[in-house]
Amino acid sequence: MKVKDGFVLREICGEYIVIPTGEATMQFNGLMTINEVGVSLWKLLSQNVSFDDLVKGILDEYEIDEKTARADIQDFLDYLNQYQIIEE
Repeated sequence: MKVKDGFVLREICGEYIVIPTGEATMQFNGLMTINEVGVSLWKLLSQNVSFDDLVKGILDEYEIDEKTARADIQDFLDYLNQYQIIEE
């Protein structure tokens, strides 16, 4: 899975914002603020990765148990899928 073309991550005044561009503005009209962990996931999703790759990346970077990481990552992916921001 990876982030679809047409979505970019920008840092604005210390906040990380996902912004649609071009045709992506038709499917997602607005902005999305994400936290530090979301930024880490977004960077991993800039390439084609598996769910397990995302889990490994977060476990390597943050002190969190695997069960919690998996649940939180799935919630983040569900949100991105809801707005068609990632592709499988």
